[in-house]
Amino acid sequence: MNINLMDFQAQFQLSMDWDWLFEFLKGMVKPVAALAVVLMAVLFSFMQKLGLEKEMIYSILRAFLQLSVIGFVLQFIFNQQNSGWIVLAYLFMVSVAGYTAGQRAKHVPRGKYVAGVSILAGTAVTMFVLVVLNVFPFTPRYIIPVAGMMVGNAMTVTGVTMKRLRDDIKIQVNLVETALALGATPRQATVEQVKRALVIALSPVLDNAKTVGLISLPGAMTGLIMGGASPLEAIQLQIVVMNMLIGASTVSSIMSTYLCWPAFFTKAYQLETKVFSSD
Repeated sequence: MNINLMDFQAQFQLSMDWDWLFEFLKGMVKPVAALAVVLMAVLFSFMQKLGLEKEMIYSILRAFLQLSVIGFVLQFIFNQQNSGWIVLAYLFMVSVAGYTAGQRAKHVPRGKYVAGVSILAGTAVTMFVLVVLNVFPFTPRYIIPVAGMMVGNAMTVTGVTMKRLRDDIKIQVNLVETALALGATPRQATVEQVKRALVIALSPVLDNAKTVGLISLPGAMTGLIMGGASPLEAIQLQIVVMNMLIGASTVSSIMSTYLCWPAFFTKAYQLETKVFSSD
């Protein structure tokens, strides 16, 4: 009798171990069906001779694979209930974001390092404030998705800020050099270029906040509503999201301008010509 009971428990446990895979495969029916619209886009690209068919297919397959993998990773992290996994996942996101933003500003010396530190500073400060104010509990289920939204937004803003600042200084190099010759510090000589870079980089974030809910429903809000949450609860979360995106993006972009200066100027307060000689 004991042997039969043990066999039953073993079979039940084995069944439970594979249930998640069956549920996952069942849930993937709709995403696979949605590939129909991608095939439509591929067909239109072929008809218009755009030459984007391979890139479209590659992009959607890569997204499919990446999201599937990250889904399993997040499921694992959520089940661990360990703060160390939160920090590890966060640092991984910041590293990838710093590399990507640095690639955008490839002519900025140590651009990947500057972008990574800027994104880390902006998102960490914002996250700390939200946790201290008890807006979000410090658990993987809340912190990792929130951090992902902030890091992604800060990545875009930081990359644009760094690239625009370097390009503006290059275009107005004579004006900057004249200011330096008259005794201005690097910050004083480039104050207008810094302002312009920050305004251009942050404008999309602010415009999005101004029109949120009027033109389109944001992803976080849409996900909650589709998941069965009340629209009023979804709105409350979306307001928090918009606030944190503005905060993290602003801190990250400003930090990147400060970290760029040592690479743009020599110790004698002169422009580093090799930084601005390449296109």
